[in-house]
Amino acid sequence: MMNLSNCHNFRDFKELAKRKLPSPIFNYIDGAADDEVTYSRNTSAYNEIDLVPNVLRGVEQVDLSTEIFGKKLALPIYCAPTAVQRLFHYEGERAVAKAASKFETMFGVSSLSTVSVEEIAKISSSPKMFQFYFHKDRGLNDELLDRAKRAKFDVLALTVDTITGGNRERDLRTGFTIPPKLTLQSMIEFGIKPAWFFNHITASKFELPHLQNYVKEGTNTVTSIGQYFSTMLDQNMDWKDAEKLSQKWGGHFALKGVMSVEDAKKAIDIGCSAVIISNHGGRQLDGSRAPFDQLAEIVDAVGDKIDVVCEGGIQRGTHILKALSLGAKACSGGRMYLYALAAAGQAGIEKALSLIKLELERDMKLMGCTHINQLSRANLRLRSSR
Repeated sequence: MMNLSNCHNFRDFKELAKRKLPSPIFNYIDGAADDEVTYSRNTSAYNEIDLVPNVLRGVEQVDLSTEIFGKKLALPIYCAPTAVQRLFHYEGERAVAKAASKFETMFGVSSLSTVSVEEIAKISSSPKMFQFYFHKDRGLNDELLDRAKRAKFDVLALTVDTITGGNRERDLRTGFTIPPKLTLQSMIEFGIKPAWFFNHITASKFELPHLQNYVKEGTNTVTSIGQYFSTMLDQNMDWKDAEKLSQKWGGHFALKGVMSVEDAKKAIDIGCSAVIISNHGGRQLDGSRAPFDQLAEIVDAVGDKIDVVCEGGIQRGTHILKALSLGAKACSGGRMYLYALAAAGQAGIEKALSLIKLELERDMKLMGCTHINQLSRANLRLRSSR
């Protein structure tokens, strides 16, 4: 029987998560838009570039730390904000916050979190990012901003690639909703995974605490993520709105979902500290470029003025090294810890992060580097240029 001790890499955590979760919930994590071409490309893009190691460099001690948003992180990768984590494991965001703190890296909390920013602030000692969705309801927007400020979050990241919901066909096939809708088919799925179902019904009430004072979807109305994006978010959001939000926040501010040089340059003009290159895990516009494919040109255009984060498709330490070598200040990922959360809660995330750390330390030594600032494009070769 497979358990946490059998998990040695990303694929193992994914397999264990699949065995533990009901099909609709696993496929919500694992699925993407349309034909999932972009989802696949997010990882395969890293294979287009090879690493060129150096030797005889004296590499016994390796420093993996980086500084971003004015904060030092012990790892050059952080846990990206993702929604509704208590659907995947009853510990949810609490587990991720505690694991991120243990590894001294940043944790991102979604507007669609199932644990409040206030509670996260009490249990997390590491830097914290709040992922902001721009709603039609301006009162809700103001409250989200104020709560993140009062909870002393370090970064506000405005998600800009969910102006409407992506076509997530797996969710349509499985009938995935938030909270899970009790139908004959879903009851069969839940019955196949009794441990998940028991924990779900016996844990504290499932809710979306950042939304419950303003919208029905925060409590008991069944909805899909696609419906939420398409009906509740403001599709007229523009650069002026983003700039006003940055000014109201008054601290480190990032745009999450930037994919073009043009937009990265505009981000500087509105006061961003960083841009997060992301296509929402391939869950929005299928056929769009992978973040790693866009990284070099965005770094070349704005990397001397603001920090650049590469988010998406990361499954190995070498993927992180390649992104850092191209000029990313840090990387982030969602599925890289969500499968581990679903597999074993906080213990699963801690093992996933420990494996990433071990891979990075080993790979840095094999590259002949003792600090990530020694990585550069001199370490890389395009396969097509060999």
